[in-house]
Amino acid sequence: MAQTYTWDCKTVDVHPLENGESDVVYNVHWSILATSDQKDAQDEFYSARFYGTQVVPAPEGTFIPFADLTEAIVEGWTKAALGDEAVAELYAGLDAQIALEINPTSVQMQIPA
Repeated sequence: MAQTYTWDCKTVDVHPLENGESDVVYNVHWSILATSDQKDAQDEFYSARFYGTQVVPAPEGTFIPFADLTEAIVEGWTKAALGDEAVAELYAGLDAQIALEINPTSVQMQIPA
C-alpha cells in the first residue's frame, strides 16, 4: 500500500505592513490529502486528510513579494516550520487512517426491526 500526499497551502494570514514590506505571510492554513493506490468497493481510492495552521518565521534574506509567492514556496516554509519529524508523524497518522478504512477493526450495524 502506497500513498500520495498532496499539500494545500493556498490560504495564509499576512501582516499588511511589517518592516517596510507589505503583505508579509506569518501563518499558513494547510491541509494534507493522502490518497492510497488501493480502491474501495465503489472504485474510489481510499483517502484521508489532516488540517492545521502553522506560524512561519519572519522572512530572512531576500523578501519575496506576495504577488510572486507560489504554493510550492509556502508549502516549503510550512514543512520547514513543522520540521521533518512532525511531517513524518502526520504522514504516519494519515497512513494509519487509510489502513483502518481498508481493514476496519470496528463497523457500525443496525439491529433488525
